[in-house]
Amino acid sequence: MSKAFTLIELLVVVSIIVLMTALTLPNYRFGDKQLALQRSAYRTAQNLRMAQEYAISAKEFNGTVPLGYGVYFDLTKPTAYILFADVDGNQAYSGINEKVEEISLETSVVLVNLVPATPQSSLTILFVPPDPTIYFSPDAASAVINIKVEALQKTVQVNKAGLISVE
Repeated sequence: MSKAFTLIELLVVVSIIVLMTALTLPNYRFGDKQLALQRSAYRTAQNLRMAQEYAISAKEFNGTVPLGYGVYFDLTKPTAYILFADVDGNQAYSGINEKVEEISLETSVVLVNLVPATPQSSLTILFVPPDPTIYFSPDAASAVINIKVEALQKTVQVNKAGLISVE
């Protein structure tokens, strides 16, 4: 009796390995995109909390303490958003001189919806010390930021009490 493998046994084993690889590889790619979306949603919430903390602690920006810190979202630039210091006190992002940091979303993750949104499809969430008081531009009781990758979507919500959540 021979203790070697036959050609048929070898083909069966190779076929099973190929089949298992073909079944798991697409799910791996899907899982990778799902994780990228989840990381982007939680990073967005974290950056909102950072702006809130900067406002509460009166963090200096370019040698002065601004009137508040906020995050600016713009659907015309759906792959990034801006953490800013409200230097001029107009409760809005006024340009590069107020930019603290531009945060990019992960690859293939984009902003898809902002509630409320200006006619220019932007949203500003501003935290003003000492409480911090929260302002939304345009004015609303809460704000919703929707991000997605392909068919998957996550929502970051902020209310006037300062609660920031990811769904």
